[in-house]
Amino acid sequence: MNKSINRRDFIKQGGTAAFSLAFLPTMARKAAPSDRLRIAHIGVGGMGNNHIKWFAALPEVEIAALCDVDEEHLNSSLKNLETLQPGSKAKGYKDFRHILDLKDIDAITCATPDHWHAQIAILAFEAGKDVYGEKPLAYDVREGQKMLKSLKRHDRIFQLGNQIHAGENFHRVVEIIQSGAIGKVHTVRLWKTGLPPELGPAKIQTPPPTLDWDMWLGPAPYAEYTPQRAHFTFRYFMDYSGGVFQDFWCHIADIVFWSVAPKGLKTIYARGEASTGIGDAPLWLDADYEFDGLNLYWTHIPPDVPGAAKRGIGAYFEGDKGTLLCDYQTREITINGQTMTDIPDVPVTLIRSPGHQQNFVNAVKSRIQPESNLEYARKMTLPMHLALISYRLNRKLNWNSKREKFIHDKEANQYLHREYRKKWDLI
Repeated sequence: MNKSINRRDFIKQGGTAAFSLAFLPTMARKAAPSDRLRIAHIGVGGMGNNHIKWFAALPEVEIAALCDVDEEHLNSSLKNLETLQPGSKAKGYKDFRHILDLKDIDAITCATPDHWHAQIAILAFEAGKDVYGEKPLAYDVREGQKMLKSLKRHDRIFQLGNQIHAGENFHRVVEIIQSGAIGKVHTVRLWKTGLPPELGPAKIQTPPPTLDWDMWLGPAPYAEYTPQRAHFTFRYFMDYSGGVFQDFWCHIADIVFWSVAPKGLKTIYARGEASTGIGDAPLWLDADYEFDGLNLYWTHIPPDVPGAAKRGIGAYFEGDKGTLLCDYQTREITINGQTMTDIPDVPVTLIRSPGHQQNFVNAVKSRIQPESNLEYARKMTLPMHLALISYRLNRKLNWNSKREKFIHDKEANQYLHREYRKKWDLI
């Protein structure tokens, strides 16, 4: 390789060839050390260790650094990485900003709690890094807007971590619906069963010495440390996430926004019940959305439609010629009273994913945005944020989809963005 070409330029120039190989079996290729992406993982708890496992399995990737504000997570993840990539020279960091300062890091993955996603991604874009970021993209609407603006300004690549998007079933559902086989879709029903755990009363105590609690909170409002707020159960607190609803929206709403691409959102009306105990995310939430020519419903129990009751999560499309019911791995199409699992006459039109993480690696090399790119992800996640605002206010809201503001509703618009704690306002 010409020594006058640095490694990042080599990766970019090699992108076209890498993209042409994107759909060959991953293990059939071996990458030269000079053609490997150096990736750092930020947030290495449960999902972060999945990131480590997934990317360590890709020949084109060298994991160069890990980061977590919890030393126990960080140390155990470094040991885990050593078993996955023997001889790993990855270093550990507590502050993600040190990773962004490293010039030889090509990309990061982010599996922190939701309230940190946007700032880390934006700072990574500014530092010239591409980002594989976990769902649900951002904490609020304004953050998603800022992320997209920053990505375009700095010409970066982003992939949302809704891994089910890469599966065969969702690709085939999109082909069937977009073929017109069930006609024009006028109604979609989404659901996810299951309630959050009972977290009990607050157990306020001194944070463990291995945990930087102030940085864990970061831009969120200050709160005394309780074990229930940290790590996995953070998702049941509105300061950091949005409960079961926010945890699963991206996985099943994805198929709607991919296949139907709803536009012109007009109204949002969410109802729910508050959790008991310290957690304040909804115990359950149902939401009605009105788009141009489409009604979308989210419920916490299966709708009263054929086949839904046996699925804990699913989507039911109603068209003027038939219906389609699906979950992550199965589908049922009903037309003229006949139910089938496929329509052979509908051609295969979508390129299949080489794997969600491989899709990201290919995108970094080719500089072509991946399937779950940021612009798509922001459109898909925006209605999720709006339903949580409707739930907080306990009333129906009217939305201007062009201006991305609630109509004549100052109170609701205040929830489109939360001010960061001054110390942790980094953007």
